[in-house]
Amino acid sequence: MSSSRARRAADLLGATKMDRPEDVEANPQTDKVYVMLTNNARRKAEQVDAANPRANNEFGHIIEMLPEGGDHAARKFTWEILVKCGNPSIADVGATFSSATSKDGWFGMPDNCAIDSEGRLWVSTDGMSEKSTGRTDGLFAIDTEGAARGTSKLFFRCPAGAELCGPMPTPDLTTFFVAVQHPGDDGKDWSAFGRISTFDDPATRWPDFQDGMPPRPSIVAITKRGGGKIAG
Repeated sequence: MSSSRARRAADLLGATKMDRPEDVEANPQTDKVYVMLTNNARRKAEQVDAANPRANNEFGHIIEMLPEGGDHAARKFTWEILVKCGNPSIADVGATFSSATSKDGWFGMPDNCAIDSEGRLWVSTDGMSEKSTGRTDGLFAIDTEGAARGTSKLFFRCPAGAELCGPMPTPDLTTFFVAVQHPGDDGKDWSAFGRISTFDDPATRWPDFQDGMPPRPSIVAITKRGGGKIAG
């Protein structure tokens, strides 16, 4: 079935229209399910609802769902919004990260996600530079339980023009694999470069940084200097 027909079928069944779901992952320790809603600038004020609380939702949000009885085949879930993304220092954005989130910890456009062996939620982003945030995309760790719930911390920043996808930690948390897609794209959207990125004049030459070498998508394995867990 094509995606357009799936949407029409969902409309007929009365499904809630969401702000562009990109990824869904379940936490095996808590049974909670996390849905990455990347953004939806087309949502109008009259279309706002409980699950999609912002019109012109440029930065997206994350919904946390819990299946009835812990059964993921259940027909009913309880849910709440974990975070509304964007810059919390700009009131009109309406972001809702924990107040413990630093100025480097907030993000927008949640895309892929992963849950590590300690239950921590990791979120990769796609589209930060396109929204004139002055930031590139990256990988962020979010606490989902206790007093630190909703606190986000920056872990990895992408090169200019790239998006981050496919985050995957090893079970022992000593290595974190990430995929960096299309580095050097969208040069005109990156203020430090400010013009169209081309093969001969790319916004970055990551990861080789050598004249004559184009930017290349890559899989990166991140480890801690000296070894050990990359996150505590």
